Amino acid sequence: MDRLIYTAMTGAGAAANRQAILSSNLANASTNGFRAQLETYRAVPLNGEGASTRVFALEATAGFLDLPGQAQQTNRALDAMTTDKSWFAVQGLDGNEAYTRNGSFEIASDGTLKTANGLTVLSSGGAPITVPAGADVTLSNDGSISAKVANQPISILGKLKQVTPNGDDPLKRGDDGLFRTYSGNPLDNDDTARLHVGVLEGSNVNVIETMVGMIQTARQFEVQTRLMTSAEANDRSAAQLLGLQG
Repeated sequence: MDRLIYTAMTGAGAAANRQAILSSNLANASTNGFRAQLETYRAVPLNGEGASTRVFALEATAGFLDLPGQAQQTNRALDAMTTDKSWFAVQGLDGNEAYTRNGSFEIASDGTLKTANGLTVLSSGGAPITVPAGADVTLSNDGSISAKVANQPISILGKLKQVTPNGDDPLKRGDDGLFRTYSGNPLDNDDTARLHVGVLEGSNVNVIETMVGMIQTARQFEVQTRLMTSAEANDRSAAQLLGLQG
């Protein structure tokens, strides 16, 4: 069969994968702290007999769009938005340290400070933060957490761990939506990181750009499928001609 069908197949597969990524981005356009996933492809020459003008389309990891989302004022005491390139440290479901930009925090029934989706928030020392029962919790711009119970003095419970990745060990997205370093090692606490209290960071997905990309990708997929249909028709015609000659 003509190699055209194989090259067109890789193009259709790449378009389908891009469509899935764009759909995921669009579905998370209202998810706090979400980072849009990027996609890229590279052309790999098709080796073998015949002309070397055909190439396969292979997917390559491009990471994520590392731009801040729009700030959303909530005036809630346990909402926070970390500034610049910093991230909040949480404990993933696998027990390892992971990072998120979603700063919507809650106090669990056992007093543990958690994210809105139930992940344990870590302190600057890498340990969970426990809040006394009935305490009024206050976040400071440097990440410090204080609590006041009735008429008792204010006590400092700890400090949120905020990290700032560097080029030597950047972050990558995990299957659970959290981010971790490529090396798997936890990052050190960044004492210079600051946050805005009563503010949440929105998703950095550009909805209009994503929808335009989905339309463009759908058309690319149609082109590739038409090429496969043409390759099949050419193969059928060639087989008929060879049959007549025989």
